[in-house]
Amino acid sequence: MVSLLIHAVLGVGTTTFVIWRNRRFFTGGWRGTRVSVVEAVLYLAGFASLILGWWFNINYVAEFGARASWIHFTKSLFHNWASDSAAQDYIIANVVLFPVWTITDGRRRGIGVPWGFFVMSLFTSFSFSMAAYLVVVERSVRYDRVHPSVDQPVGQAESTTA
Repeated sequence: MVSLLIHAVLGVGTTTFVIWRNRRFFTGGWRGTRVSVVEAVLYLAGFASLILGWWFNINYVAEFGARASWIHFTKSLFHNWASDSAAQDYIIANVVLFPVWTITDGRRRGIGVPWGFFVMSLFTSFSFSMAAYLVVVERSVRYDRVHPSVDQPVGQAESTTA
């Protein structure tokens, strides 16, 4: 259970760090700071994934005790052809595509520490981290519409982020 506590602390820490580095999208009272319908759906999906994932992880650690580890967990994903298919898809999406996507897209959008979403996914859940990234993207689009970059003409900020 110590490993779960460590993961929980690291999950809260990485999530807090990523939000703090992107706080301009969440604070300041600018027009558009209210939670949109899209954001609400993303929050709901992300937190549902987090809660369900932690429920299963707690039960996993309770069942396997000292044998519970990243290696054992990963091997356990490959139990039959159906789970093999889902597991390889999840691993490739989380470990390869997610960091490439968030880092590349995040840098283009001026999102702070875009690599932090991948690190967050290692301690929270892939779906939670993806939802968190999409929330920041959603907010950054609205933020850029209200606060166009000094380098961009005012009308261009809206057309490039829509």
